[in-house]
Amino acid sequence: MDTMLGVTFLASEYVIGCDGDSGRIDSLGIDENGSPVVVEYKRGTDSGVINQGLYYLSWLLAHRDAFRALVRERLGATAASQILWSAPRLICVAGDFTRYDAHAVREHRRSIDLVRYRYYGDDHIGLETVASVTGLSGTVKRSRRRAAGQRGVRQPGGALAELAEAVDEVLLGVGDGVTRVQRKQYVAYQRLCNFACVTPPQQTKLLIYLKANPKKVELIPGFTRNVTKVGHHGTGNLEVQLRTERDLERAQDLFRLSYAAA
Repeated sequence: MDTMLGVTFLASEYVIGCDGDSGRIDSLGIDENGSPVVVEYKRGTDSGVINQGLYYLSWLLAHRDAFRALVRERLGATAASQILWSAPRLICVAGDFTRYDAHAVREHRRSIDLVRYRYYGDDHIGLETVASVTGLSGTVKRSRRRAAGQRGVRQPGGALAELAEAVDEVLLGVGDGVTRVQRKQYVAYQRLCNFACVTPPQQTKLLIYLKANPKKVELIPGFTRNVTKVGHHGTGNLEVQLRTERDLERAQDLFRLSYAAA
């Protein structure tokens, strides 16, 4: 789950009770941004997987203390205190989905990923995102407007605020299935996993952390940096420093590289 979905595993076959009914959640986890994640698996094509997963997700949100206790037990008190309840996720992994499934998830107000698996010979498996929607899509425009007023922007005319808005547009449009998650310390852009994390603008620059491998790109002083062993907000080992629109143009190949890696 960590390698292929960007989700830290918490429990398997998790037994629940809900208004006299019961069930077993295939997998429970928490993603890179602290969002609770329900993962449901089906061997073939089964439209019921979405409704089943939504049922479990509703149970989870109604029993937050149980999930919080599970996170505390497995990951510690700090992780339990930082759960992002505003962005719970459902990931459905199956042999295939129908066009009706892809349409159905777009009608829901929850964050849902439909993921198709494929075997390649006896030793390899691949995952492909069929559809990805976010329950936070309605907040994107408001979040963009708020970005202009983020603390730390001191440039005349709000140059860094405008740059942050331009970065937001580019990252949301870098490819299909991009969702945006707002945390206090950073904004994450993800497919199944984060591929970019943008921190609030500093006095003179905007910092972005990417999943691109720092060892496979040219590191340019003042523009790119390997932060594999350096603490920072968000996820990703390649730091990109933006000061101007020109820097943003230079960074777009790195954005696409990170998107592909996710």
